Amino acid sequence: MTEATEITEATEAATPNEHAAGAHDGPHGYASDKTGYLKRMRRIEGQVRGIARMIDEDEYCIDVLTQVSAVTKALQAVSLALVEDHLGHCVVDAAKASDAEGAAKVREASEAIARLVRM
Repeated sequence: MTEATEITEATEAATPNEHAAGAHDGPHGYASDKTGYLKRMRRIEGQVRGIARMIDEDEYCIDVLTQVSAVTKALQAVSLALVEDHLGHCVVDAAKASDAEGAAKVREASEAIARLVRM
């Protein structure tokens, strides 16, 4: 499998589905801190560019791995914050709407968490 194929498959797997039953039509859970999330993602993007530069400049393997670990931890922190926002906003709103919508959102969140913890 080529690197491009792996990236495409990973992107497709990570692409949100067309909202499960009981989709949240209002602002998303992260909307209240969208600026903060975007700032964090830009910082991570810069770290990734730095890793590419390190590889291009033939930096020591362990130094590159240290930076990869830092980016991984930063993405995990963003993921956990998004999960918390989703549970506290989208899932709660769906549960208030109906038991069925709440159950669908809990199932959706569980599946997302399962994807996050797979390696």
